[in-house]
Parts: sequence; C-alpha cells; structure tokens
Amino acid sequence: MSRKSNMKFFYVGIAIAILLAVLAPFLASSDPDGLESAAGGVVEESKMSKIEKTEPVVGSPMPDYSIEGLGKGGEVAAIAVGTLAVLAISLGLGKVISKKN
Repeated sequence: MSRKSNMKFFYVGIAIAILLAVLAPFLASSDPDGLESAAGGVVEESKMSKIEKTEPVVGSPMPDYSIEGLGKGGEVAAIAVGTLAVLAISLGLGKVISKKN
C-alpha cells in the first residue's frame, strides 16, 4: 500500500471513531448492568456492597464517561476526548516503536 492510501485509511478510521463517540451516548443502554450482574453471580452480596462503597485510589477525570453538568453533550465530549487521547497515544507509541526498528 502506498503512503497516500495508508493516510486515507488512517483518516477514515479517525472519522469513524469520532462518529461512534458522538453516537454512543444516544445508542447506549440506559441500564448497562452486564458487568455488575456478572459480578453479582460470582461475588457474594455482602462483599459486593463493600466493593461498591469503596473509594477508588485515583479519581477519574471524567467519571461515568461524562463531563458533569453538560448532559448528553458532556457524554459526547468525554468520549470524543478519550477517543482522541487513545488515538494520539497509539500514534505516538507507533512512531517511537517504528524508529527503534
């Protein structure tokens, strides 16, 4: 593949990721309990309530994939920022690794 087609593929991938980030808050279930219900089947209820009350060691910059006070717009922004951050980190690591080879 040529560099031009690689860059086109890269930009299309970014556009799809951003599109998914924008649509995710509107398409996601309002009752996302899959992980919690799976844990409930494995962990005793008394231990589960202790786990839920435990404070995290490090706080999340955007808890529950949202920016507080902005509603759905805050969810879109939080997911878009997270998506772009992961893409930037991946691109940076890719460049560092490719220079070592």
